Amino acid sequence: MAAQPTEVTMKPTLGLTGVTINAMALIAPGAFLWTTYQLQAAPGSALNMWFAVFVATAIAMLTAVAYASLARRYPEAGAGSSYCFAEAAVLQQEEHRHFKFARISKFIVGWTSHLYYWVYPGVMVAFMGLVITYIIQTFAPSFGAGWQEVLVCVIFAIIVGAIAYIGVSGATTANIIINIIQIVALLSFSILAIAYRVQHPNVHYLHPSALSVITPHDMGGLIFQSTIAILLVVGFESATALAAEAKNPQRDIPRGVILSLVIQAVIFYFFEYFAANYFVNDGLKNATGTGFTAAYASGAPIGDMAKIIGDSILGGNGQAFAIILAVSVVIALVGTSLSCLNTGVRVTYAMGKDSEVPSVFGILHAGYRTPHIGVIILTAVSAIIGSYGVLSIDNLTRVTLVSNIGTFLLYGMTCIICVVAFAGVAGRNVFSTIIAPVLGAALNILLFIGVIYYAITAGGSTQADTII
Repeated sequence: MAAQPTEVTMKPTLGLTGVTINAMALIAPGAFLWTTYQLQAAPGSALNMWFAVFVATAIAMLTAVAYASLARRYPEAGAGSSYCFAEAAVLQQEEHRHFKFARISKFIVGWTSHLYYWVYPGVMVAFMGLVITYIIQTFAPSFGAGWQEVLVCVIFAIIVGAIAYIGVSGATTANIIINIIQIVALLSFSILAIAYRVQHPNVHYLHPSALSVITPHDMGGLIFQSTIAILLVVGFESATALAAEAKNPQRDIPRGVILSLVIQAVIFYFFEYFAANYFVNDGLKNATGTGFTAAYASGAPIGDMAKIIGDSILGGNGQAFAIILAVSVVIALVGTSLSCLNTGVRVTYAMGKDSEVPSVFGILHAGYRTPHIGVIILTAVSAIIGSYGVLSIDNLTRVTLVSNIGTFLLYGMTCIICVVAFAGVAGRNVFSTIIAPVLGAALNILLFIGVIYYAITAGGSTQADTII
């Protein structure tokens, strides 16, 4: 009788560092300060920016606690993350009458996660197209025709897909380098921004003091800013999709979820957003106005700040400093896109093993042990979405909203799953299994409603894009 072929499975290669580094790459403060600051500089609410980042991080931390608790309880979830958590939470209930809800639960969670994980890489590809266009236009102002930006997006998607294809070990090495580069760039910009204010005390700054930067100014503005800031801190949960490739998933996955958020958000986001807002002054200007008004109208307000800082402190090399920062953003976006693509295909792989999506997605490459079919297809999808998004701000808004809807729904449902999973469990931690998940679910749902509400009530193209 012929021997049955051995099934190819994922190989555990990641320790705590590898798990954490991959999740850190998705949060990527170096990329999102540059790509998001323009929207956050909206006049009338921008003074609340730092505290909104604080609020968003607190909400993300509550959600991260739920993910960490589930990862610790169900280390066997493997690559499935919330998809597998949803089924396990129902099947562990004592009453069999609940079992009929197991499949529908994981089905809903699994497909909802695709609104996030299969659209978000495309959004990152679009951002990449915009940043690279900014860099090239510095040297060739005529660059930027639609087909040229599309070509940039396609090439970038292929590069990221190629790295993901060869496995998570290669991605980890790349993400270690990427995180080091973006952290150095962040610290350099932030320190120089603070130094500029110290050296120029007579300039009119929009925040009169450091205390003004870190305190809220009005509730309406804070809520609006929070609906934007929450998008900065998503990605910590990507560590849970690496359980099948972690050497000790029960120990390292929960730690990686929390550590990635603490390092990237609590340390670096707080510092860089303080520095950027502490710097904003009337010297930041364009045809629309000064300060936050100018930042809101600029395609790259952090680049504009870097030019001012570099010209003043770095011997007139403001343009060079801005380009260096832009390049670091490009590198950071590689890590973000790579991490999100890796997470997305692994959740789809788990669904393919269960035949909830075509079974071809549940096949691993014999040599690299990666869900290579999913990588190829998601690379193509990301290139298409990125090419669409880069063509106009309306297109980018639409695909970003789709991803945001998936993010908030997935986070909210996972928090609810956590409550279900620990219901009736003796000796459970009340904070991590009830208080944090309930607050996380409520706040994610409220922010989801807030995003839709503010987008629709804004009127104009934003309202139309939201409805579309």
